[in-house]
Amino acid sequence: MKLGFKSITMDDIACEMCISKKTIYKYFANKEALIEESTALVHKEVYHIIDTIVSQNHNAIQENFEIKKMFKELFKTADSSPLYQLKKHYAEIYEKVISRELNECNMWFIQNIEKGIEQGLYRKELNVENYAKFYYSLIFSINGNTSSEKEAQKLELAALEYHTRAMATAEGVTELEKQLLNYTL
Repeated sequence: MKLGFKSITMDDIACEMCISKKTIYKYFANKEALIEESTALVHKEVYHIIDTIVSQNHNAIQENFEIKKMFKELFKTADSSPLYQLKKHYAEIYEKVISRELNECNMWFIQNIEKGIEQGLYRKELNVENYAKFYYSLIFSINGNTSSEKEAQKLELAALEYHTRAMATAEGVTELEKQLLNYTL
């Protein structure tokens, strides 16, 4: 995350881990295999944390902000967006990551919207699947096309506000304003 997928070398990794490069190659045929395994590991870790946040029974809007904070914390050491790096330098791995994320994110986004409708924070007449796809498209477009992680974080917050306002009831807008006041970039 600190040096980026393209910049980091197998020598850098071996040095950081105090092992030989030969030991790394014993487990990973090449750098691409290591990146693929690393992205799968990060994926598992992220979704475990999301499940933990969801289990805390926040309201739907607060839940989105808690998850946004988690991503901010997780990627705070990255100078450039990890998805942008993958898209630019490892297109095949990027496509695998995106297809894996599509299923997980859509499921989570749908659950969050349904929860918000039940809580009276989101409007009842929403086409839940369309709104989940809209948000997914916004977030992954930002991350795949914005090189700076800081800029991506700002745009993601704007997308979250935009997405929430588009769905919110009057009560939901009040909750959104509360969350925005408590959120710091």
